[in-house]
Amino acid sequence: MQEHLYWMQQALQLAEKAQSLGEVPVGAVLVKDEQIIGRGFNQPILNHDPSAHAEMMALREAGQSLENYRLINTTMYVTLEPCAMCAMAMVHARVERVVFATREPRTGAGGSLYQLLKHTGHNHQVEVIEGVMQEQSSMMLKKFFKAKR
Repeated sequence: MQEHLYWMQQALQLAEKAQSLGEVPVGAVLVKDEQIIGRGFNQPILNHDPSAHAEMMALREAGQSLENYRLINTTMYVTLEPCAMCAMAMVHARVERVVFATREPRTGAGGSLYQLLKHTGHNHQVEVIEGVMQEQSSMMLKKFFKAKR
């Protein structure tokens, strides 16, 4: 559990960066062999790119880093439950595990609304661990959206 806390803290720092830029505060790190190989924070507004979610940015960086689109034996740490787009990208990349902080009941694809990560119809299933630093992530998101209203 201590390991999960360490990596989730790294993701939360990236979420803070997203927030400072006016983006929804979501951060992600992709870890392989106890090293970060990909980092990302939400930046669809900044990049004019609807696919620029934190997880997608981390996957892109990791693919470039490894020079491979298969990201085998990796763990994605993300502050918010992945959406369907991000979940399927992780399935296709063969990410081994996703650890997320807080659920997203409106669009979550890691068990809240959909279960795409562990769907038995896919040729790869992703292990899901949820709730690591849930309170910190949830509070950051609530404060962000309260300030927007």
